[in-house]
Amino acid sequence: TGYLDPNQPFYPLLVDTMAERKEMGPAARECTIHVHKYIHGVGFKKRAPRTIKAIKAFATKAMKNKDVRVDQNLNKAVWAQGVRNVPRRIRVRIERRRNEDEDAAEPFYLYVEHVPVTSFKKLQTLKVDVADAQED
Repeated sequence: TGYLDPNQPFYPLLVDTMAERKEMGPAARECTIHVHKYIHGVGFKKRAPRTIKAIKAFATKAMKNKDVRVDQNLNKAVWAQGVRNVPRRIRVRIERRRNEDEDAAEPFYLYVEHVPVTSFKKLQTLKVDVADAQED
């Protein structure tokens, strides 16, 4: 009593859930990215490029894939007010799509696109149906 059995895993629930992890497939999420905290203290001429890098890093972390492609409209939304004055927050849809290229390193890629909103108040991360995301 009081001692851990070395034959038993320390976190039995964690081990069970890791064994039952489901296979990755096409999926989509709508997220709000607080850009301002990623570019705080960055020089004026590097703010928009750093924002694009931060969005890619956010998508990689959220959807666990390194191949990230940014939509042209998202790039225009970031650069709309110039290199210095990027928006403080931006709403994006991150979509995991199948990679059609046979010799690709990963079977999926992430496509990040801009979702225009009037206000960021009370918005949360949403799981979007992949069928709905494909129609847009």
